[in-house]
Amino acid sequence: MSDATYKIPFAGRIVMIGSGSIGKGVMPLLRKHLEMPAERIEVITADTSGREVFEGYGVGFRELTLTPENYEQVLRPALGPGDFLLNLSVDVSSVALIELAQSLGALYLDTCIEPWLGGYTDPSLSPSLRSNYALRESALGLKGSGKPTAVLTHGANPGLVSHFAKQALLNIAQDTSHAVDPPASREGWARLAQDLGIKVIHVAERDTQVPTTPKQVGEFVNTWSIDGFIGEGCQPAEMGWGTHEKVLPQDGARHDFGSQAAIYLTRPGASVRVRTWTPLEGPFHGFLITHNESISLADYLTVKDADGAARYRPTVHYAYHPCDAAVNSVHELAGKNWEAQAHHRLIVDEIVSGIDELGVLLCGHAKTAYWFGSQLSIEEARGLVPHNNATSLQVAAPVLAGMMWAIENPQRGVVEPEEIDHKRILDLTRPYLGPVVGVYGDWTPLQDRETLFPEDLDREDPWQFRNIRVF
Repeated sequence: MSDATYKIPFAGRIVMIGSGSIGKGVMPLLRKHLEMPAERIEVITADTSGREVFEGYGVGFRELTLTPENYEQVLRPALGPGDFLLNLSVDVSSVALIELAQSLGALYLDTCIEPWLGGYTDPSLSPSLRSNYALRESALGLKGSGKPTAVLTHGANPGLVSHFAKQALLNIAQDTSHAVDPPASREGWARLAQDLGIKVIHVAERDTQVPTTPKQVGEFVNTWSIDGFIGEGCQPAEMGWGTHEKVLPQDGARHDFGSQAAIYLTRPGASVRVRTWTPLEGPFHGFLITHNESISLADYLTVKDADGAARYRPTVHYAYHPCDAAVNSVHELAGKNWEAQAHHRLIVDEIVSGIDELGVLLCGHAKTAYWFGSQLSIEEARGLVPHNNATSLQVAAPVLAGMMWAIENPQRGVVEPEEIDHKRILDLTRPYLGPVVGVYGDWTPLQDRETLFPEDLDREDPWQFRNIRVF
């Protein structure tokens, strides 16, 4: 049900790791929608910036950095059968936490598959092993029947956008006379995408939120986790690699293990830009930042032949234009050879205007391009849930929804967003997403090209990555 007052009882304890923007943003939602005493919730965090917020809700608060040496000693006494480990941290291994939670009979959810500190930028590891592809493969290795539910990567993106993609497929099918019931299997969703002719899926996001104080020299400003953004921005650019693609990029590489659903580029994602489109912004350039949904959604929508070879798969990747202050921060970060600025400023209360337009852009079908997603403004976000901006609330709402789904489905083992009932999640999150819209457009990456200079384009197929990438 799409109801901002909906509640479910929860008899266990919740241990939340991390107290950043998403932790602070999700706490009022937990208190509103989960019927349980506040004293059964504890926050464990290396960052004490949110202490007053959490103590205001009557929950426990411990300042402590989890490490490979101490995490079991710290968490074992705090978790047991039926409890919930909510991982909203950075630099704490998701795989280690999932293994521990399942051994203790506890439920689990995270918004990103994290390595231990330094794992994103360890120069002793190859780019392939520093990738989200590798992290995902390690987490999927924990799959097994009869284990407590562990929901992987269920924030806005990754997470909510995979549910947007399913709804977008159904909307396109209805609007192009492909009458179809919602598929009941992974194979059904993949064949629907193939039948509709989907070649490309962008997670197309444009954040226009503006703070009162401009970015200063030597400062990184962002609307959500700065450590998280820098970490993933320094990872290799990654994308699900479609079967329609003719040529591997010159700096592209394949992995020698796993599903083979994705490739990576031998350069940081925050240094790669791509062309995309959203309804309010129109055409723009976004960063090709690695995200788990680029891999998991491409893998989920793969149609295979009998011999296991991929017959159909769309190209899937993130196309992210953060707030303008964050764009300037990334430009400065790159100029310092990816050495993070000394000062970080997370903007929430000082934002004076703007929206976060976050959705999925499905391209190549009979109606060209279709964007489906959330257009949440800072004013509406503040009116809905305290301690949030538009970006954090788009993450916090699916965190809550994923937790509620896990509580209602406690023995599903390790699951990705694509394996969860999309309608249930959209019903639970919709009250917190502002306008949720679907808009068709005639945009292609060839639009208005070569007006000033010649370019090396593939005009036979607009949806080739070589047309989408910005050189």
